[in-house]
Amino acid sequence: MRALVTDPTAPAGISLADVPDLVRDPAQVLVEVRHASLNFGDVSGARSPDAVPGHVPGWDASGVVLQTVEGGPAVGSRVLTFGYDGAWAARRQVPASELAVVPADVDLAVAASLPVAGVTALRALRRSGSLLGRRVLVTGASGGVGRFAVQLAARAGARVVAQAHRGDGLAERGADEVVASIEDIDPVDVVIDGVGGQQLVTAWQKLNPGGVIQSIGWTSLEPAVLPLYGTVGPAKSLTSFQAGTGFGPDLSLLMRLVADGGLRVDVGWQGSWTRVDEAVAALLGRRVGGKAILDVDA
Repeated sequence: MRALVTDPTAPAGISLADVPDLVRDPAQVLVEVRHASLNFGDVSGARSPDAVPGHVPGWDASGVVLQTVEGGPAVGSRVLTFGYDGAWAARRQVPASELAVVPADVDLAVAASLPVAGVTALRALRRSGSLLGRRVLVTGASGGVGRFAVQLAARAGARVVAQAHRGDGLAERGADEVVASIEDIDPVDVVIDGVGGQQLVTAWQKLNPGGVIQSIGWTSLEPAVLPLYGTVGPAKSLTSFQAGTGFGPDLSLLMRLVADGGLRVDVGWQGSWTRVDEAVAALLGRRVGGKAILDVDA
């Protein structure tokens, strides 16, 4: 079958190739992939010096069920899937717990944007406690996770501060403040931080006593160095984060919100997977407002 694989000789570190067909796992659902999304994490991992050449990466994919399992979706169902590899291929197989049926009124390409970005935003906000009336800072808010976090925090009653160098559309998505820098913002109660580096240090300094930072990513690729005694003072928390597994129920929740108009998906780049070099360059160059979607051509 055809798949995008890690390839250190390719400009993007990823190339389209023929790979062996999947060895069927009868405990998993086999899906014909129609669309896959790119995330900073899976793209960076595929380009890492430690990546095994020829490996099929990718986390998020939507498509149609070819073979199912007992209690799983019917053959022919449109589904959204998650897994920590294998999404960037003509077919993938995942446990039933890592997929959800896509409602008829949700486009499959739109659905493909949801797994890692949407579930990360949802779970990071959940782990931060009640958001009603609290000030929530979302850094890197123009990206996939950030745009979902802004909307979900606003739905939960938060006053949202969105930090982004390209803030177009964030006010319409629920942000009360849109800023390019967090240096001069008022203190906040919750931070959803995907940037790391010096911005994480500044966010820590802006955090109210009792507040929490959820560290969901590190797109700056820079170290964070706290000043002397930077952690001495009233109690507040910096929490590490992983999205985990068991995405199925949360994928269903997010797609219901999309179907009902309660969650908007911003697709900033979409095209054939033969254009993966272009997509990766746009994503890593921070020229994608929202999600980058690959169409898996036959």
